[in-house]
Amino acid sequence: MTLKRRQLLLFLGAAAGTTALKPVSHRASRAATSATLKSTTAGVQSGNATIAATSATPFQPLKSPMPYDAINISADRQPVEYAQYELQDDIILPDGYTYDVIAAWGDPIGDSRFGYNNDYLSFVSTGPDEGYLTINFEYISSDTWAETYAAVIGESLPFAEVKQALGSLEDEEIDAFALPAGNPLKDGILQISKEALLDQGLGVIFVQRSPDGKWSKVSHESERRISGISGLEDGRYLKSTGPAIAIFNKTDVQGYTDGLGDQIIGTFGNCSGGTTPWGTVLSAEENIQSQVPEPVYSDGSSFEPSQKAFATDFDGQGNVLGLSCNKYGWIVEVDPSDPSDFGTKHTWIGRYRHEAVGVRAEAGKKLAFYSGCDRRGGHLYKFVSASTVQDPTDKANSQLLSDGMLYAAIFNPDGTGRWLPLAPETPVNPVLPSDVVGGMVTLPIRPEGGFGKVEEDAIAQQLKADFSTLGDLYEGATPEEKQGAILIDAHFAANAAGATATARPEDTDIAPDGTLFIAFTSGSAGGDGGPDKAIFVGPDGEPDYEAGWIMKLIEADNDPAALTFSWEMIAIGGEPTDGGIGFANPDNLEFDSQGNLWVVTDMSTSKHNNPVPAGRKDESGEPIVGPGLLGIYGNNSLWKIPLANSTAGENAREEAGEAKMFAYGPMECELTGPFFTEDSSTLFIAAQHPGERHGIRQNMATEMRDFEMKTTDGRTFIQQRAVPVGSNWPAGTENAPPKPAVVAIRSVEPGASIV
Repeated sequence: MTLKRRQLLLFLGAAAGTTALKPVSHRASRAATSATLKSTTAGVQSGNATIAATSATPFQPLKSPMPYDAINISADRQPVEYAQYELQDDIILPDGYTYDVIAAWGDPIGDSRFGYNNDYLSFVSTGPDEGYLTINFEYISSDTWAETYAAVIGESLPFAEVKQALGSLEDEEIDAFALPAGNPLKDGILQISKEALLDQGLGVIFVQRSPDGKWSKVSHESERRISGISGLEDGRYLKSTGPAIAIFNKTDVQGYTDGLGDQIIGTFGNCSGGTTPWGTVLSAEENIQSQVPEPVYSDGSSFEPSQKAFATDFDGQGNVLGLSCNKYGWIVEVDPSDPSDFGTKHTWIGRYRHEAVGVRAEAGKKLAFYSGCDRRGGHLYKFVSASTVQDPTDKANSQLLSDGMLYAAIFNPDGTGRWLPLAPETPVNPVLPSDVVGGMVTLPIRPEGGFGKVEEDAIAQQLKADFSTLGDLYEGATPEEKQGAILIDAHFAANAAGATATARPEDTDIAPDGTLFIAFTSGSAGGDGGPDKAIFVGPDGEPDYEAGWIMKLIEADNDPAALTFSWEMIAIGGEPTDGGIGFANPDNLEFDSQGNLWVVTDMSTSKHNNPVPAGRKDESGEPIVGPGLLGIYGNNSLWKIPLANSTAGENAREEAGEAKMFAYGPMECELTGPFFTEDSSTLFIAAQHPGERHGIRQNMATEMRDFEMKTTDGRTFIQQRAVPVGSNWPAGTENAPPKPAVVAIRSVEPGASIV
């Protein structure tokens, strides 16, 4: 498949799902409030859809480390032009653009501080130049966090003492919850865990734009933190809705309970999210298994805190606090304008490793929330409300999240699919190990509870023979308790019911016409499983494809509550010469006011800029493939993909489907949470975990590394790349500690649109 052929397929294929795009409000772009949007410009026909020919001034795309088509350097010149490449420890933008640092780790927020590893961002406007900015804080990068904590926070923690004590243990971990009160090691672990959880959760701030275009944080009564320990000592418990409340309030359970009923201590693992048309923000709890046990018993009750011990890498932060694991892994809703709102966890949306929330709210129709479980072999889910939306902007719509049904997607190889309800009457029909990359699935274990790794089809089929329905797999004295237990164990229930194993579904975003776009980040297998071999294939039909995909999904009759859909891959990650789009591991998605799709990448920090020698073979002579090739892409980055042709004068043109790099991030970081203002004049974005691998960049250290690269027509050449080691961002001064931070990207010309 050639690059031009792929672009043509994308142009034709994307058309049906992104018809007649025009500037719409940002809220409308996240939740289509009208089934049909009419174009204000001339269009071109593509199949049964009309693509708006938008007018814009295209930016000059950045020259990434890898040659790609939009850069307009001929294949003959590429070996010369790309022979040397120097990365910079900064957010690098095209000429004519700049950024303002709004807040960084350690800055004050209300009675607390700006947290660590900021992810999803939501801007809810209150006027032309102001609004609420809500920020997710996902996790701590333990080594860099500990190295820089004292310098940034101005206090010390007993890192060395605790690590030394744990290092003397066989597994370098301990059940701190079981240690007696007053034990010095327990006290040290408690200090570290509370501070680490404080640096997770959410933050609400208020931002304004000055006449010269610069954005900054200003004081506001709604400014506040909702952290991993909210409620522990301050009474700011989180609330909950839905069937899992029946489990939280039970005292006679198979497993562990914290005794707090439906009151919940904190939120953590807050990765991506979503914004509703009624002005609330949704935060997705993702990798909660790093801090508390993930498995539960068949009645939905928690495994004991001892099942996730505190370790030398500071995982197991919930252990010493005795947190109930079944209260984490949800979607949290917060109204940024209400200073008394510290979050509600909506359990009808399911407990799993949530990445994002795509919101579809249309008058007269059911409310639909889409979210992915970001793990290898995770599923795509949809919650559908029992009642209909009357006014998409009415804050009463939050009540619709208290009743409905959660569905998991089944994808068919022919481009069709259906939604499978996670209800007690749903038949058990497990995913088979032979159908997924890596040959392993995780299924519920009975009667012990929890889950196990299954590598033989016969064992999976035996589960079907032993249990007819999900209601047989899960226990409850009432229908609500049984439904609650299924929702608490949603991922493993979906595996047992036969939902399609996918390739790490990260972001879910809704186009103006209601089409769902999904970023599937990586098709490799791992410890949690792998994707379906028939659905997630590379450019040449190969399974176990690392670089990822972007999919569009169209509901039958364009109905949010439909139980069937069609799907199509519109972009494949990878090298252009091999049919890829020019980047790897797509993650967060965002639409601008013109309907263009923006994508940030999520390559694992451990893979950034790892050398790829001539011949692409390792020291033992084995070919370097899959994750081993991620080093060629450089740093994580931000790309624009037009979904329609656009023109701006005689010589300015953007082709549908042609990806263009707009930014790359500081060293060892991930750019996250892109969110446009309504007029697309500002793009808020976060830089997460700069310096995660090497910590502070010492004395401006730089290494030269060699990479075997390919031209866009497939010829190989060697690139020498200058790679800063560690980071000093955002200060940019020698030996400054790296700090996660949120920035506002804008044109240097005040008021000019980015898109």
